[in-house]
Amino acid sequence: MSSSYWLTNVCLEKGFRYENGVVIGTETENCHLLVENGKIAKIISADTLPDDQLQKKDVDNLLALPSFIEKHVHLDKTILGEKWRAVTPVASIFERFEIEKRVLPSLSTTTKERAKALIEILLQAGSTHIRTHVDIYQEAGLTNFFEIQEALADYEGKLSSEIVAFPQHGLLRNNCADLVREAVRNGASLVGGVDPANVDGNMEKSLQQMMEIAVEGNADIDLHLHDPGKLGLATIKRLAQLTEEAGWQGRVAVSHAFALADMIEGEADEMAQMLSELGISIITSVPIGRTIPPVTFLHNKGVQVAVACDNIFDSWSPFGNGNILERASRLAELTGRSTEQKLAETLGFITGGITPLNKNGQQAWPKVGDDASIVFTEASCSAEAIARRSNRPAVMYRGKLVSGGFTKG
Repeated sequence: MSSSYWLTNVCLEKGFRYENGVVIGTETENCHLLVENGKIAKIISADTLPDDQLQKKDVDNLLALPSFIEKHVHLDKTILGEKWRAVTPVASIFERFEIEKRVLPSLSTTTKERAKALIEILLQAGSTHIRTHVDIYQEAGLTNFFEIQEALADYEGKLSSEIVAFPQHGLLRNNCADLVREAVRNGASLVGGVDPANVDGNMEKSLQQMMEIAVEGNADIDLHLHDPGKLGLATIKRLAQLTEEAGWQGRVAVSHAFALADMIEGEADEMAQMLSELGISIITSVPIGRTIPPVTFLHNKGVQVAVACDNIFDSWSPFGNGNILERASRLAELTGRSTEQKLAETLGFITGGITPLNKNGQQAWPKVGDDASIVFTEASCSAEAIARRSNRPAVMYRGKLVSGGFTKG
């Protein structure tokens, strides 16, 4: 595509449809979008065909949605491209560490090759931003980190990305703080951690060291926290204290955060206020068979929540297909988000909060000046796209078609 062109016959959401004050549907409008240098430069009604000589791409009334954000995936762990294998049973997480350390180096494909296979799947699903955790540990050094960097570099101009330097086997337990520092110096934009109490055996020291590395390297934080109950909640509270002390507001995320499902009523309000005020976000993969953070409660309290895929066919899980829209649909189904308005709102958990309509039913996206990063869906509205996990024939990143295409040109 040229740097300036028209996307014609694009279906855009214009507002909710009400009956007796209740949202019963979504109004849409057929529009033409002028794309210039990767941004939306003009939006006009489809009643008028542009009379200039610019190239025109007929979208054929596909619904346009803001492209998706995959906020938690492990590109270095996947065994896509290898022969099928189920997960080997283990008695502890520490046994899982050892299995993975043996399996990954034994594969016939490279980390980069497997990562690129997964990136393609994520793109097809509509994700044009990827946050990937990459294991940093003594036995591997930064080998996998550099291969993931190379894989993502091959997709420059097709997506944006960020890497979390992730001490999967423990920041303290594996004595890899210096390696994590080195990863940050070499381009990792986030510092990770995992279960500071149960894996590292010292919650305070582990959290302190993670924050120190982040502040030294001007990096954000994304902590894996599986610990439930009082231990998990204590970990979140201590991380929040360190966040405030370091001035790291808006730069910290907690992935999984199962303990938030164990909050009692008064504690829940206090915790949500703390997370909201400090800008600590919560990322959930919506696992089946485990309690998950109270997403709707947290969202209503102003906490930023994201849905992500996490493990996709690796030593930890034989499941996962990289379909982030499907994962958001799972969240909606599990949490009873079945109305038009709540389904539409659910989209925001995979777009960084961007939805075509705001909570008042007013058109919020796209606006002139927005990036032309768009998922084109076979749906009548975003609520249907979430509920029915609609097909996505085309995906665009900053004006460039990065997956699929349009049948009319």
